[in-house]
Amino acid sequence: MSALLLAGICFSTEARAAELPPAWHDGIFSWQASQPLLGVGPGRDALDPHIAIKDPSIVFFGKRWQVFATVMTREGHVGIEYFSFGNWTEADNARRRVLDLGGRNYAAPEVFYFTPHRRWYLIYQAREPGRRPDFRPCFSTSNDPTDPKSWTKAQPMMLWNPDGKISLDFWVICDAQKAHLFYTTQDGRIWRRETRIGDFPLGWSEAILAMQGDFFEASHTYKLKDHEQFLTLVEAQGRGRRYYKAYLADRLEGPWRGLADTITKPFAALENVRQSPAWTANISHGELFRTGVNERLEVDPSNLSFLFQGVSDADSRGSKYHDIPWKLGILKMTK
Repeated sequence: MSALLLAGICFSTEARAAELPPAWHDGIFSWQASQPLLGVGPGRDALDPHIAIKDPSIVFFGKRWQVFATVMTREGHVGIEYFSFGNWTEADNARRRVLDLGGRNYAAPEVFYFTPHRRWYLIYQAREPGRRPDFRPCFSTSNDPTDPKSWTKAQPMMLWNPDGKISLDFWVICDAQKAHLFYTTQDGRIWRRETRIGDFPLGWSEAILAMQGDFFEASHTYKLKDHEQFLTLVEAQGRGRRYYKAYLADRLEGPWRGLADTITKPFAALENVRQSPAWTANISHGELFRTGVNERLEVDPSNLSFLFQGVSDADSRGSKYHDIPWKLGILKMTK
């Protein structure tokens, strides 16, 4: 990655109180992409080598970037990998460790500091082959997210999904009174459950339909810093590729209104991302850089950066789902 591009990506966590940029009114976003910053890493030489890194969640803590991501191996094993670094030029050489959460088949992590408990939480999906549906949300906690051995073993957030649907990519965000759990099902729907802050991470309500449309997976919800609005990003598929849509609401309960929600006016897609040289045709499962680390998940609407998984058409088309060699890169919102 060039020094110019590194200098052009600003990772400031300082708040800015300002009017929302035009994109938040007209839904026209544009981005500059980095080159791939994280590939398969040290696992490439293992007996069961890593073939993809995906689904990242990221916070800036202890003057370092703390990253949790899904890692997939050639034999089909799936786990959550942790690594940390101070500078993005060091990212691909950072020491990586797969978390021991008491089993296997854990993926799609989300990390945040839950202020009421003064503890860090890792939310993720767990799979139990042979059970239908075979995914459910689990959590682990830690007093020190920089210590991969500190995380507790996986604990379920609820009984096995009673809806009978395949639910994926569980995501928690809180307001002053409640925690909200969002997730997608493979029928174009985004669901929400809620629980009182005092009952988190248990006590979830029945599922409430949040949105329905041409959605794929990986819905992530944030609060716009200094504005009483919430942003939901959700991955979709169009023209044979993956891209992101965006929706806004005044409350986490909704209703949600489209902002950049079509293939011709996307939040982030091949068509509105500049690359030099080009390396990805897909803008897939990613995480916005937050201005803090807590459960409010605030982002700076004037200075968005998006850590995403990407892959070229040549490497994705014709490949089985578990064989796609995803890498991680960064999008920086441009004016």
